[in-house]
Amino acid sequence: MKICTRIAILLIALGLALPALAMNLNEAMGALSGAKTRGQLGEMPNGYLGVVSASAQAEEIARLINQARRAEYQRLARENGIQLGDVEAIAGQKALEKTPSGQYIQLNGKWIRK
Repeated sequence: MKICTRIAILLIALGLALPALAMNLNEAMGALSGAKTRGQLGEMPNGYLGVVSASAQAEEIARLINQARRAEYQRLARENGIQLGDVEAIAGQKALEKTPSGQYIQLNGKWIRK
């Protein structure tokens, strides 16, 4: 019976801790600059963030920000009567151009420091 109680307590504690580990979009936006500076994330020519150096936090930041970017790109495409791929390409080109030196960008499928 003691082992079942311990397992139950562990599961409850884990269940309570998981929501605290989740990140929201505002937190992801706040963490983006640091993740780019540390070389964890970089800009891709398709307008989205890519994970340069894998970590759970970097992947979560990229996922949340890419979701928001995609929604915005879809809105822009719909409002302007153009293809989503065109909006992504334009945004990607601008992101690559604006990326400060020392941070990562993806060119021809490879990550390089700008």
